[in-house]
Amino acid sequence: MTAARIGVATATLFREPTTDRPSDAPALGPLTDIRTWVAGLEPAERLRPAVVSQALLGDPALVDSTEDGWARVVLTGQPATDLDPRGYPGWLPSCQLASGSSDASSGSSGSSAGLADGDLVVAVTATTLRDVPEGDLVLPSVVLGTRLQSVAYSPLRSASGWRAVGVPGFAEPLWARSLDVTAVPSSVTPREVLKTAAMLRETPYVWGGLSPFGIDCSGLVHLAWRRHGVTLPRDAYNQAAFTTPIPFGSERAGDLYFFARPGERVHHVGFVASAPRGDTRVMLHACSDRGEVVIEEISGRRAATLVGAHRVPL
Repeated sequence: MTAARIGVATATLFREPTTDRPSDAPALGPLTDIRTWVAGLEPAERLRPAVVSQALLGDPALVDSTEDGWARVVLTGQPATDLDPRGYPGWLPSCQLASGSSDASSGSSGSSAGLADGDLVVAVTATTLRDVPEGDLVLPSVVLGTRLQSVAYSPLRSASGWRAVGVPGFAEPLWARSLDVTAVPSSVTPREVLKTAAMLRETPYVWGGLSPFGIDCSGLVHLAWRRHGVTLPRDAYNQAAFTTPIPFGSERAGDLYFFARPGERVHHVGFVASAPRGDTRVMLHACSDRGEVVIEEISGRRAATLVGAHRVPL
């Protein structure tokens, strides 16, 4: 077992190594293009269970084994205690991993723990990292919620409106636009998290997705809270176990609704979009039926499976 970091903007985690689908090529290389990958998937393919999750640039991973260019990893930043007490398990291309510590010099902490606790977070749906301010593009589509480590750099090499950041696999810092990143907050309210989740309205539904280019129901919840420095489990049923049940009628914007069929575990989650009015409840969620992130009233089949309202402990 070795420590590693995600070295691409967004890495896709598969249940097993997969090399027989040309349409997956944009997600499998050393420079990923998740927008193109999602756009090339047929609607049915966006629901395939071969994809289990995704990981963002710099995320920590434990490598258990390698096989034919693939690595079996555990994502320690995505709790999934029933699958692996260390984190979320799955397979991704070995070329998408970097060493377990940051190589960036000139002020970077240089430790895997430091990068895991990066003091900056991407606050827009996606940004780019460049070799110097206003310079050449190095990493496109670095997405919302990505944690970055700020680097103290010589004023002679700095520029107004830019921040130097340490990135796994790069010996020199890269540069992000200051307006696209912010300090990781020390506190947050559920309403602020809901506002972040609302930024992803109309994002395509993709099973296992965790980015503004494709996302699933629990991924939306995990990513929105991650943006504000709070780590929730990856899957809906684990999120239900982690959060605190509250009485129906007491829910507020930013709380969570959970759904389950009789006798089965929770299979769906969404944000409470506003306080209920009588029996009328509205939620923001990544909806597989609609194929995107939507705000809608809970009714019909969905209402029949609503089993609880929960609050994230802070």
